[in-house]
Amino acid sequence: MDRPRRVALPWYRAEDYSFLRTGLADGAKLPERHGAWLLATEQVEQVVQRSGVEVVRVTIEPDDFLAWCKRVGLVSDGAARSRYAAEILETRETGAPRRL
Repeated sequence: MDRPRRVALPWYRAEDYSFLRTGLADGAKLPERHGAWLLATEQVEQVVQRSGVEVVRVTIEPDDFLAWCKRVGLVSDGAARSRYAAEILETRETGAPRRL
């Protein structure tokens, strides 16, 4: 199986972080503070980049994401955020989302 050349990384803005922790199905699993999440996520991002894969940060807009979850019938958890980010990236690149 070929390694992807580019991956989408769900990205959370500091101003949305409190809502994400309380409004998502698995929000309590996120670190308490945005700074802790940011540090851990940037470390993962660097590891992936060192492996030769481009990482594209995709900001999770809470209202848009929750509406998408409702439309496609998914719970607002980490797996859904990854799928959403991948779809956003695909839409940016091709103009049409891939069907996941």
